[in-house]
Amino acid sequence: MNIHVSIVTMVLSATVIVIVTNTEHATLPITLGSLQPIQLLLVACLLLAGLASVYMKNRPRSIYLIDYACYYAGPTCRFPISSFIEHCKLMPSFFDDRGIQFVERTLHRSGIGDETSLPLAVRYIPPSSSLDDARAEAELVIFSAIDDLLAKTGIAPSTIDILVVNCSVFLPVPSLGDMILNRYKLRDDIHNVTLSGMGCSAGLISVGLARDLLRVRPAAQHGAHALVVSTETITPNFYKGKNTSMQVTNIIFRMGGAAVLLSTSKSMARFRLAHLVRTNTCADDSSYHCILHEEDVDGTLGINISKNILAAAANALKANFTAIGPLVLPLSVQLFHKLFLIMRKYSNGRVKQYHPDFRKAVQHWCIHPGGRPMIDKVQHSLGLSDEQMEPSRMTLHRFGNMSSSTIWYELAYIEAKSRMRKGDRVWMLGFGSGFKSNSAVWDCIRPAEEVDKAWAGCIHRYPVATPTEALNSV
Repeated sequence: MNIHVSIVTMVLSATVIVIVTNTEHATLPITLGSLQPIQLLLVACLLLAGLASVYMKNRPRSIYLIDYACYYAGPTCRFPISSFIEHCKLMPSFFDDRGIQFVERTLHRSGIGDETSLPLAVRYIPPSSSLDDARAEAELVIFSAIDDLLAKTGIAPSTIDILVVNCSVFLPVPSLGDMILNRYKLRDDIHNVTLSGMGCSAGLISVGLARDLLRVRPAAQHGAHALVVSTETITPNFYKGKNTSMQVTNIIFRMGGAAVLLSTSKSMARFRLAHLVRTNTCADDSSYHCILHEEDVDGTLGINISKNILAAAANALKANFTAIGPLVLPLSVQLFHKLFLIMRKYSNGRVKQYHPDFRKAVQHWCIHPGGRPMIDKVQHSLGLSDEQMEPSRMTLHRFGNMSSSTIWYELAYIEAKSRMRKGDRVWMLGFGSGFKSNSAVWDCIRPAEEVDKAWAGCIHRYPVATPTEALNSV
């Protein structure tokens, strides 16, 4: 409606100017042929200025990343592989000989190192899954990450307009978002949303939701702010059964979380959100069932990860690459790709399939380390070098799979290595249950001035060698 009013106003204004400047000789109706050159110029300038004004007022607002902070557990939560295997052997009711062999074999091939962290309740024998212990873990991770973020940015909690929290399986009442509001005494009129069940790709889904909410907020002098918190709580999700497909989550998932501050203001920004694309293959039954929260034959609740997960991931990634390609690839690469598609169509398949080179689009990659096989699959699909995959492999080694927050640890790794430069592009790629694949592309405005706490004490030891043997069990 506002656009229509603006256009009508421009036309009427142009008509008035013409009449005023041509009062002595003009007869109505006025035609373009009766106008003097100076009058035509005035009308054209007015219309162009009006159209530019309409565009500026109605174009989507740019969204900026002010900063982020990753939770650091410290040495007290460290749980090396040897301790994990020892605990399994001390719980014969959960792990028989076959299960222990599976855990040991999988851990040694997983790419996970000896410094990953697990919450205290999981290290009990037997592990505790009580609500109090789960809430204690969530509070520790979330509050620590938010405290670090607020200290980094100097932003007062009262200036936060939007809160988006994602945690897939732990859903207490009151919600995790309510828990944050209570802790930091956030405003009563804040937009508070908690997402669940979205899997490891939920971090970028939360960013997309926060972006949309920021864009529709009324303009403010210092911009609007959105706090995004991504985490997964391990305590209530530790599987206590003997199904090896459901024990995978015990093996690869670890403690972690991240807090991210987005804004419509560029004044303190470090990155600009260039593109965000979400795709899913949930309509396909095999993709839908490849990661499933269910009970085993004994009635024990857990998350079943099927051997079909790599095929499901490949289909989801293909859909996502197809959607984001036109947004990030150079025009020459896109034209080349279209040409090959035409040639392949009329050659009865004799022309080999051409894969666009996404390496020409971005400088840095943050690819969710769902496990070593998944990292290998993405590396092969995109033709990335070992150095480009280094943030994923090193994050998996140092911290494990922390679900939706893991990609922020990868960004922190790149910055800790001083590889980020002003103007560089970063591609975050998340995928998870459903099956979903989500991408976010960021333009760097200002690299980090200091190393994030998660990597500060160990970045000098990385990169390290990781296993190369294929993990066929997942």
